[in-house]
Amino acid sequence: MKITLKIPTLEEDQLITAAAESDPDALPLTDDQMDAMVPMSMLRGRPKSANKKQLVSIRYSPEVIEYFKASGAGWQARMDSVLKDYVEAHSTGDAKGA
Repeated sequence: MKITLKIPTLEEDQLITAAAESDPDALPLTDDQMDAMVPMSMLRGRPKSANKKQLVSIRYSPEVIEYFKASGAGWQARMDSVLKDYVEAHSTGDAKGA
């Protein structure tokens, strides 16, 4: 199927523009509104976290994984919480002493 595009004449374009500008629900954007616009790519995806985590590859025993997975959704966050609690309980203020 071939699509045919019909470009309006100058007079037709002026009539279309005048009709659009007279519609109170379709007013042109102000300069301030245009300046406030951001690209959609900046709005997509998960918001950036203030507490950025690092991606690592690590191996745990099957019993540990089964235990945390059995607790349901969010098991990885709970695992992280348990490890943070351990670090806090065993921290001496010196990273080498942990």
